[in-house]
Amino acid sequence: MKNTGLDKILGRIDDLDSVNLGILVQRLARDRKLQETVFNTIQDGILVIDSEGVVQYANEAAFSLIGLKEDDIGNARLWKMVPDLARSINLDKADTRGKAARVLSREVELTYPEHRFVRLYMVPIDTQVGHDDSGGMVVVLSDVTEEKVSMEERIESERIASIMRLSAGVAHELGNPLNSLTIHLQLIERKLKKLQLGKTAGSISESLEVCQGEVKRLDGIITHFLEAVRPQQPELNKLDLVELLDEVIRVQEAELSNRRLDVNIEVGQAIPSILGDRGQIKQVFFNLIKNAMEAMQPGGKLRVLARSDDEFVYMQFIDTGSGISEDELSRILQPYYTTKKEGHGLGMMIVQRIIRDHGGQLSIESLKGEGTAITLQFPQQHRRTRLLEV
Repeated sequence: MKNTGLDKILGRIDDLDSVNLGILVQRLARDRKLQETVFNTIQDGILVIDSEGVVQYANEAAFSLIGLKEDDIGNARLWKMVPDLARSINLDKADTRGKAARVLSREVELTYPEHRFVRLYMVPIDTQVGHDDSGGMVVVLSDVTEEKVSMEERIESERIASIMRLSAGVAHELGNPLNSLTIHLQLIERKLKKLQLGKTAGSISESLEVCQGEVKRLDGIITHFLEAVRPQQPELNKLDLVELLDEVIRVQEAELSNRRLDVNIEVGQAIPSILGDRGQIKQVFFNLIKNAMEAMQPGGKLRVLARSDDEFVYMQFIDTGSGISEDELSRILQPYYTTKKEGHGLGMMIVQRIIRDHGGQLSIESLKGEGTAITLQFPQQHRRTRLLEV
């Protein structure tokens, strides 16, 4: 940064009287404050380190990104405070001392103070300002976490979409022979009833029932699959989520009673309406309650918490079931992955798709042996309207 006229004044500093020296100090203070303000408005983290890696300067974004404290400036080595950086740049080869230091640019994964992905750009100070053997470095850290996550989600969505398109064609073709099998099994059943074969008829009838049951199960798998890969655009109407939840629980009341399970709905305050597809959201609630029921033992409890803030409505389903391990949790939204003996592995994928189609988000927390909490986030009606207008 050039300071017009300032360099000339600094060259004659020994000749300045106290008045002019005071003016110079004030000017330097103003320039420093301006520079501080400018650097602190930058979203990227900017650090200056000396030849030993000690942090000499950091802007506000850098404090936030790597968890710096005021006491660290001038005292702490960057590589010891943030070992993820040291490992990622192979510090032994990328010595920051002397003229050997080189420009580095790469992506780094940080684990403290939060899990983030940052793009690191590190350049020797002497290449910028002409100082010999300064050994110092300027480090710029750009937070690319959202960009990274969005890219991974796009890649995963494209991968799943291509698999689904292929699988949908296969599933459709399987439907025709299944229909034919169902019809002919029914014909065999009718003819068998007319025959007088005694014990033989009973044995054949049992085998026939097994065949019919398996065909019906396979047909159910295909039906669920086609529902997942042929999503319908939601028909958005004003919707009261708590009222809809009550309706779903009434339908499942008998099964809840048979399993000796308790359900409590806790509403913190008046819950605003959303714009949603009644049938699709009903399907989401049904699937989540069904999953909770199947995960709990008799005497289990399901709590449904409803709350809102200025922008969103939240519905949280908390059960006291068997919980989900970390490995299972990482795959729970993948198609065909299930922890149930007779599950299709499509229910949670359908739930996630419906929530996304409504502009919402789904998050899952679970501890093995303790239970699971699933949170649905829906945009409020006024926010959804603004999104549609945009």
